[in-house]
Amino acid sequence: MQIELSKGITLQPGTFTAVISPVKVMVSALNTATDLQRFLFLYVSGNYSRLLSSINRSSRNFDVQRAFTAHQLFTILKEAGHTVILIEHDPTLFEGAESMLPQIAGMLKEAGRESLVILYAPAVDRSYAVLMRQADRIIEIVPAEDPQGHTLCRSSRSHRTGGTRPYAQQTLEVL
Repeated sequence: MQIELSKGITLQPGTFTAVISPVKVMVSALNTATDLQRFLFLYVSGNYSRLLSSINRSSRNFDVQRAFTAHQLFTILKEAGHTVILIEHDPTLFEGAESMLPQIAGMLKEAGRESLVILYAPAVDRSYAVLMRQADRIIEIVPAEDPQGHTLCRSSRSHRTGGTRPYAQQTLEVL
């Protein structure tokens, strides 16, 4: 089972991946991944969601949970037993609970050992930056303008290895 974000960029089970991309890219990836119908899928959002209303949810295996606080997110992750766990990042969950960020990052990493864990945000903020430090992979897809003014996607990927600093590789996608 894989989710293809963009040509040549896939998300695979057994990893915790932090994804920064436009909403359209993530919605398209989720809606075109036909394998998702067969697996237990947990979608976790915070106080609001940019993605949920655009995702095709015809599968009975698609669970939605909302966390309004960092403590609720922690509990949801602790109890999750799904094949795919997608967390749409909401920075308001951590207002006044910044001390929980490392704990939740550890929970995401732990869950990623047995599931495909995706931490999604359209842009990086302070709390997302702390959470993504534990990620096995960090994928950033940003809009780029071509000479004719059309929007293309440019990808910047970095991988974690041991305790070393992540390196970045930039790839221009050809559409």
